[in-house]
Amino acid sequence: MLKSTLAALPLLLALAGVAEAQMVSVALKSAEGADAGSVTITESPAGVLVHVEAKGLTPGWHAMHFHDKGDCADAKLANAGAHINMVDHKRQHGLLAVGGPDHGDLPNLYVAPDGTGRAEAFSTYVSLRNGGGRPVLLDADGSALIIHANPDDYTTQPIGGAGGRVACAVLK
Repeated sequence: MLKSTLAALPLLLALAGVAEAQMVSVALKSAEGADAGSVTITESPAGVLVHVEAKGLTPGWHAMHFHDKGDCADAKLANAGAHINMVDHKRQHGLLAVGGPDHGDLPNLYVAPDGTGRAEAFSTYVSLRNGGGRPVLLDADGSALIIHANPDDYTTQPIGGAGGRVACAVLK
C-alpha cells in the first residue's frame, strides 16, 4: 500500500495543481555494505519530505542527518563529511539548540525490537534540486542521509551525541 502511494505521489500532486514532484529513491546501506533499507526524498516548494524504511539496525532511537557529500565508500562512512550547512549560513547543530538547527538536522528514527524502523520527516532546511536559498542535496558531489548509532539529543555540539555512523544512503 505504501509503495503504491509513493509511486502515485507525482500524479496526485499534479492533479492538485502542484508542479510535478521531483523524487529520488535510493538504497540505505550499513557501514559493512549490507542492505539496510531505503530512503525516498520528495521535493516540495518549501523543502523535502523524507521517507526512511530501515532494517537490520540496533533497536532504539537513532539520529538521522543530511551530510555534505554523496560518498559512503569507507568503513566508517566518514567520506560523507559533516552535516550540510551552507558556508554563509553557519548554524549550530540541534533542532532545539540556540543558534540552530543546521541544515542537516532531522528528527530521530525509532527502530523496533525486530531491527526495523520507518519514519517520515519534513525538512524546510534543504532542497532536492531547486535550491530556493537552501542547500541542494543533488548538487555536483551529492549528499548522504546518515543514520547514527545513538539518538540525537538536539542540543549537544557538534552532533548531539549521535555517535558513530551505522547506515548511509547516497543521494546523487
